[in-house]
Amino acid sequence: MDWFVKRFVQSALVWLALGVSAGVAMAVHPQWIVYRPAHVHMSLLGFVTMMIYGVAYYVVPRFFGHPLRYRALAAMHWWLSNVGLLLMVVGFILAPHMGTRSIPVLGTGGVLSALGAFAFIVNIWRTIDGPGVLSRVAQVQQARRLPLQ
Repeated sequence: MDWFVKRFVQSALVWLALGVSAGVAMAVHPQWIVYRPAHVHMSLLGFVTMMIYGVAYYVVPRFFGHPLRYRALAAMHWWLSNVGLLLMVVGFILAPHMGTRSIPVLGTGGVLSALGAFAFIVNIWRTIDGPGVLSRVAQVQQARRLPLQ
């Protein structure tokens, strides 16, 4: 199993624990409802999407019978998505206290998270498509050179 598959699933579980903890904290201290955006993003972007990413990186190549197209992109995707989400959560936590001064942190996190999502889209799409045309042509040429068994 690729390291990024395992890390996406582990990250999902960490984000779930953080999201649930934030939810409980808001239930115990209703005035902390100002942190709801952080709670929602930890739960949805953190748990749900990270789990989807990890499971998809494992299942899609096997389901379609093609290797993952860009392994290095998947590794970069893990970093983009987790660092981006961390910055978003920090930005959401700072927002009630700092106002618009938290926007650069929040915005940077949002851009990194979006880049991670687009990396996932490209990687999975290209994996579903399988080898490119040039790769298939090279395989056919190679097969023609092999002696018949």
